[in-house]
Amino acid sequence: MSLLSIERLDVRHGLLQAVREVSFAIDQGETVALVGANGAGKSTLLRAIAGAHAPASGRIVFDGADVTSLRAYKRVARGIALVPEGRRLFGEMTVEENLQVAERVGRRGYWTMQTVMQLFPMLQARRDALTGNLSGGERQAVAIGRALMTNPRLILLDEVSLGLAPVVIEGLYRSLPQLLQGGATLVLVEQELSRALSVATRVMCMLEGRIVLDTPAASATREAIVDAYFGLHRGAEAKGAA
Repeated sequence: MSLLSIERLDVRHGLLQAVREVSFAIDQGETVALVGANGAGKSTLLRAIAGAHAPASGRIVFDGADVTSLRAYKRVARGIALVPEGRRLFGEMTVEENLQVAERVGRRGYWTMQTVMQLFPMLQARRDALTGNLSGGERQAVAIGRALMTNPRLILLDEVSLGLAPVVIEGLYRSLPQLLQGGATLVLVEQELSRALSVATRVMCMLEGRIVLDTPAASATREAIVDAYFGLHRGAEAKGAA
C-alpha cells in the first residue's frame, strides 16, 4: 500500500484552477523531486497535501486513511510536515521556541531538540536568538528543524534553496539524507534541476497544473525533463499524430 495517494485532485485559487485532476501515489521511503516552472502548481499541490489549502475536488489518502477534509494540525499529528516557501517562522520567538511549538503537536520519535541541533550545529549557538534576526540560511535550517520536530513520515520541502547563497545551499543539500532517518518520505520542490536530480529517486514535472512527467530519476534524461518543463512534448505528440 502506498504511503500517499492523490486521486483526481483539483485545487483552485478563486477562479484560477492551479491543480488539475492530478493523480499519483508515493511509496514509503521515496525521495520525489517535483519540478516545473513558476505557476505550474507545485506549491499549491504541496499545500493541499499538508492541509493548508482545501481542494475543490478529489481525494488525498495518507497511510490508507482519507485525509482530504482533515485539518492541517491533525495531518501533522499523523505524520505530514510542510516546510513552506518563505519559511514562515515566528519571528518574535527564539529558535528554541519555534522548535518547541512543533514538538507539542507532532509525534514522538528520532527527532528531538538534541538531534535537530546535531543536524544543524549552527543553531546551537543561536537557540536563544529571535528567528527574525537570523540569516536566510539559519532561518531555513530552523524551518526544516521545525518540521523534523514533528517526527514526520512525509516531509514536503517547498523551494528549500530559494534566495540562499550557494555555500548555504550546498550545506542544506548535504543534510538532506539525514532528514530521512527512520524511513521518512520526501517530496522536494526545487527550481534547480541538477540539485533535484542529485537526491531524488523519482522525478515528477508539473505543467499548467498537471503532472506531465513521472519517471524514476535513474532513467530520467535532462532532455525529457526540460521538454516536459516547457511543454515541448506537446508539440512532438501533435506532430506525431499528424
